[in-house]
Amino acid sequence: MHTYESLLEAITVADGREVHNPATGELIGRVPVQSIADVDAAIDRAEAAQPAWAALSDEERVDYLNKIADAIEANAEALAEILSREQGKPLNGPNARFEVGGCVAWTRVPAGTPLPVEVVVDDGETYAEMHYRPLGVVGAITPWNWPMMIAIWQIIPSLRMGNTVVQKPSEYTTLSGLALNHVINSVLPAGVLETISGAGDLGGHLVQSEKIAKIMFTGSTRTGKKIIEASSGNVKRLTLELGGNDAGIVLDDVDPKAIAEGLFWGAFINTGQTCAALKRLYVPDSIYDDVVNELSAFAAQMPMGVGLEEQNVLGPLQNEMQFNVVDRLVESAKASGARVVMGGNPDREAPGYFYPTTLIADIDPQNELVQEEQFGPALPIIRYTDLDEAIRLANEVEVGLGGSVWSSDRDRARSVAARIEAGTVWINSHGTINPFVPFGGAKQSGYGQEFGVAGLKAVAQPQVIQG
Repeated sequence: MHTYESLLEAITVADGREVHNPATGELIGRVPVQSIADVDAAIDRAEAAQPAWAALSDEERVDYLNKIADAIEANAEALAEILSREQGKPLNGPNARFEVGGCVAWTRVPAGTPLPVEVVVDDGETYAEMHYRPLGVVGAITPWNWPMMIAIWQIIPSLRMGNTVVQKPSEYTTLSGLALNHVINSVLPAGVLETISGAGDLGGHLVQSEKIAKIMFTGSTRTGKKIIEASSGNVKRLTLELGGNDAGIVLDDVDPKAIAEGLFWGAFINTGQTCAALKRLYVPDSIYDDVVNELSAFAAQMPMGVGLEEQNVLGPLQNEMQFNVVDRLVESAKASGARVVMGGNPDREAPGYFYPTTLIADIDPQNELVQEEQFGPALPIIRYTDLDEAIRLANEVEVGLGGSVWSSDRDRARSVAARIEAGTVWINSHGTINPFVPFGGAKQSGYGQEFGVAGLKAVAQPQVIQG
């Protein structure tokens, strides 16, 4: 079992790129800066290890996955501290410890999910079975917002289905990726999981490699489009979970006080740095002021600060680029005459990339803060009088990752949910993903599904045997 210090020592190098805490600016450690040749070598090792890994029985691979879950649990506090220091998210609340716990859950569930041979036809004349075979080597490119849990989403199903994996963590959260994979590799045979550390060009090379059978990518729609283009030369399989600008629609039959907590965490989990967070809230005029007031009252109780301080549940934005995006969009909203209910006033001279919890009311639905994905702690609240118009506005953006409907009448909520163009629509919650429930985007939020049986099938080659 590692301490924070021993795990950090195991993954850092003396002459690598500096990594700083986004809350304080302090130097945490240094990570390797690898080359294209290093990527090729990692791919070769994964390719060499794959036949033996695929030759194991499903039961044997499942046993490895359960041992991985045990190892993550045993090193949970060390992993959470590295994650908090590098990504910025607090230890407490739905943050660093929560994320490491999610890694355990999203390891055990794929390990325990049955995937039997499917008999697709058996009519006395024709007999056909569907089998799921390994693809080969999977390339996993992971983001900085949930750097450990999303890595697990990509790695663990791939391993279960007999693939080996080459993972590239985000350059913003490389320590977190290296730490998690160091723990995983204490269990796995050599070469089954390889990690590459460096800038975005390494990920591009991973996509273009003919030895990579599939790419799994979570990140921006812009980068996702580049991956699609780069993969066309060798018909590489893709699972893409891309940008979102999730809408929530409140119906006029809710109790504003009862939904305030759910709305808050739907929007502000991980300080708003979540692809499927609530990023636009549509509220009917009849209860608009009550919803705004109850939400702001709840938000005011949620402390923001350095992640290692146990009382905090909101942290900084992870990097300066993201701080500037949020700052620009909020300033645009303020300039348009929208009402600042709370926040919107960062201390730009203070250490760290802290942006205060911000609620913007009475905003034009075409304002930049509404139309663009802010990916931070700023929520625009749009007033509506006509439900059909609210649904139209919710659907008019090009992305469709998630959405939500808030109502005391579940049947009415389901009816509205069916009209929202998104891969997942939650009722009376937002972003409450489940390892048993398939998850994926609509429109330009990507394609392919993760989690559950669908997630296992997505990292396997279907094969029909008939006769």
